[in-house]
Amino acid sequence: MVQAPHNLSCVLSIPGPIEVTDEVLFANAHPSMSHMSPDFAPVFGDCIRMTRQLLYSKDAQPFLIAGSGTLGWDQVSANLVEPGENALVLHSGYFADSFADCLETYGANVDQIKAEIGGAVKEADIESALKAKKYKIVTVTHVDTSTAVLSDIKAVANVVKRVSPDTLVVVDAVCSVASEEIQMDAWGIDVVLTASQKGLGTPPGLSILVASQKAVQVFENRSTPVTTYYGSWKKWLPIMKAYENNSAAYFATPPVNLIYAFHASLTQIMQGSVSLEQRFKLHQEASQRVKKAAEEIGFKGVPLSEDIQANGMSALYFPDGFVASDIIPRLLKKDVVVAGGLHASIKGQHMGASVVDSSRGDIDKIISAVKESLAEAKASKQ
Repeated sequence: MVQAPHNLSCVLSIPGPIEVTDEVLFANAHPSMSHMSPDFAPVFGDCIRMTRQLLYSKDAQPFLIAGSGTLGWDQVSANLVEPGENALVLHSGYFADSFADCLETYGANVDQIKAEIGGAVKEADIESALKAKKYKIVTVTHVDTSTAVLSDIKAVANVVKRVSPDTLVVVDAVCSVASEEIQMDAWGIDVVLTASQKGLGTPPGLSILVASQKAVQVFENRSTPVTTYYGSWKKWLPIMKAYENNSAAYFATPPVNLIYAFHASLTQIMQGSVSLEQRFKLHQEASQRVKKAAEEIGFKGVPLSEDIQANGMSALYFPDGFVASDIIPRLLKKDVVVAGGLHASIKGQHMGASVVDSSRGDIDKIISAVKESLAEAKASKQ
C-alpha cells in the first residue's frame, strides 16, 4: 500500500498531525477487530512496552487512551492533584496557560512563572518559588508549539529534586516525544504526556501518558476521590496492566485501528534501521537546515537563543514588511501548508518520517517553497 500524492500538510509545515509512513497508514486500515480479541491484546501490550522504552524507563506506567493529547492534562489534574493543592506551571508559551486553566478547573491553586516570549523559565526563579511554597506538582512544556522554545527538562527536574523532592515533575511533551531526547528515569521525571499525531508519526486520536512509580504511588495514596470518570487511573490502571500481560480487559473501548497504527510507528522508531539516538541527531540536523535557510532570507526565530530552539519544529517571525497573508497562500499553491501561529504575538514544523527518510525530499521542498514564496511576495510589492 502506497499513499496517494498529497500536500505536505504536516511534517514540515504544521506541528501535527504530521506525515505518516505507508506502513502506518496500512496498519490503520486493519480490518475491524474486537478489543477483547486474543490477537489484539499482545499488540496493545507491545505498544505499552515500546512506549516505556521510548522514554528510557524500566518501570514507568503508560496509559494509552482514546482522546486528544489534552486528555493528558485532565489525567494529571484529576489523578495527581487534589482540590486545594498547589501547582506550579512554568510558562514558555500558549500551552502553559491552557494547562493552568485545566488544573484550576479541577480545583488546584495554580501559580505561574512566565518567561519572556521566546525564552525559557530560569532555574533560579523555579528554586525561589519552590522555597516559598509547597507544590504538589511542577509542570513544564518541553516544546511549546507557539514559540518553539525547548525547555531544559533535565535541569528543571534537578532543581525540583534538590529543593522539593516530594514535588512531582510533569512534562507536557506533546510536541517533543520522539523528536527530542527524554530520559524519564535518569532525569527524575514523574509524568510525560503526549499524543500520537506529532513526533510519534501516527494519526491523531490517542492520548499517551507515562507515569513514574512515584506518581502512581501518589495517586494511590490520595485522600479524596478522583475528580474524573473517563480519565480516572482507578479505571485505567488495571486495563493497562492486563493488556501488558497480553490479556484483554474492558473499561471503555480503545481505538483498535489506531493502536495498530501506533504499533507500526513504534516498531519503526524502536526497531528500525535508524536508532533512537540517530533519530534525535537527524532532527537536530534538519532543524538547523531549516532555521539557517529561513534566517538567510530574512526570517527570524522566535526562541531567544540557539540552546533553547526546538529540533522538531520552528517558530519564525516574518521578514520586516511582510505578514502571513503575503507568504502562506503562496506556500499553499506549492502544496506546502503551514500554521499561522498560536501565540497572541506570533510558526512550521519538521519531524517524523520527513526527517528520518531523506529520500522523501520533504526538507528540500519546504526550504525551496519558502524561498520562492518570499521572492514572489517581494516582487508583488515592487
